[in-house]
Amino acid sequence: MLGFMFEALAASEGLDLEVRTAGTHAAEGQGVSARTRDALEALEDLDVDVTTHRSRVLTDDDVAWADVIFAAEGDHLRFVGVRHPEASVKTVQLAAFVREAPLDGDLADRVADVASRGPRDEFDVADPAGGNQATYDHCARELWALAQATMVLLGED
Repeated sequence: MLGFMFEALAASEGLDLEVRTAGTHAAEGQGVSARTRDALEALEDLDVDVTTHRSRVLTDDDVAWADVIFAAEGDHLRFVGVRHPEASVKTVQLAAFVREAPLDGDLADRVADVASRGPRDEFDVADPAGGNQATYDHCARELWALAQATMVLLGED
């Protein structure tokens, strides 16, 4: 969900932002679920085409390519830290970045500041997998608010 949101927001704001999406335990090659699609379609001001998306697992190439890796949950942060320890300074929980990132300095320094605090469960955006449509809708609304705030912070760099 978050990748679609970042791409749409960057395009609407004219930000030069490239987005790759990958999961920590994704089933390779899966399309977007009907519940995810419906949750995204229910968001006002978000118009995305999810038909070509395929899931994939985070790779070494993704880690090397990324300036920032946003994780929704502390467990995702821990996964990246174990599999890609070199990425620890550029991997942050999305909600922690929004709530605690310094407002000045370059992006790498602001991300590293938040990353140094490590994963914290209170910043988790719960994975809706296995939940009903209301669970997916709630997750999408939470991510949408965080994505919008993140774009403001990224636009300041």
